[in-house]
Amino acid sequence: MALTKEQKNQILEELSQKFKDAKSVIFTEYRGLDVQAISELRNQMRDSGIEYKIAKKTLIKLAAKENGIDELPEDVMAGPVAVAFSYEDQVVVASLLAKFAKDHEQVKMLGGILDGKVIDAGVVKELASIPSKEELYAKLLGSMNSPISGFVGVSNGVVSGFVRAMNAIREKKEAEGESA
Repeated sequence: MALTKEQKNQILEELSQKFKDAKSVIFTEYRGLDVQAISELRNQMRDSGIEYKIAKKTLIKLAAKENGIDELPEDVMAGPVAVAFSYEDQVVVASLLAKFAKDHEQVKMLGGILDGKVIDAGVVKELASIPSKEELYAKLLGSMNSPISGFVGVSNGVVSGFVRAMNAIREKKEAEGESA
């Protein structure tokens, strides 16, 4: 069904706002995915604060142009294109798409926009290999806790060694018949 000019303007306005608000944007090809798979992908993305939109390429190009991206490369706009907008974390969208693409070969990352600059599919794949913020925070906390844990272990070893020595002396005196 053809869209009216008013509907196109509304979609363009919505896409333009999403481009403006997003920290990163990833373009994907979704040809061959059924409705159930697309719904599954959208649900996974929604849980991570990401929106996955399918729109006409001309509207996507116009929305990007309104936000200072003058020209999207042709390889990014080849075939049917969907756009993933990440508003919180720049990396999580690429990781989520890469994980989903392992199970659904039809999904191909075509490129994206990061910090106002167009990036190609290779850069998007590199982004996917970067750990998420939560993983990095966990590693940082683990690194910070490591010296403390080591100190507790050493301190515990010294105290338990002292207690074992005192216990051995007590047992020796009891064996010799002296009172402890």
